[in-house]
Amino acid sequence: MTPDMVAELLRQLMKEAVILAAPVLAAAALLSFVLSLVQTLTSLQEQSLTTVPRLAAVAAILLVGMPWFLSRLATYTRVLLTDLHRYLG
Repeated sequence: MTPDMVAELLRQLMKEAVILAAPVLAAAALLSFVLSLVQTLTSLQEQSLTTVPRLAAVAAILLVGMPWFLSRLATYTRVLLTDLHRYLG
């Protein structure tokens, strides 16, 4: 396996990881911003007011998006295993 092949495999892997993580991370960041804004405006500085909704939102997104996440992962794995002969020599 040449260094170019390794670089291409890693590029594909990182691309899939970013695509799969982006919805969850974006939702958590947006929710954190909104909750921090609400805490600032109301002067409530309780940690559980931000942690619990953020965890619930991430869990809900993972639950709702699970078919899509698994479909992407299965497609990536199928393509990787189909092209395995190319990487082994």
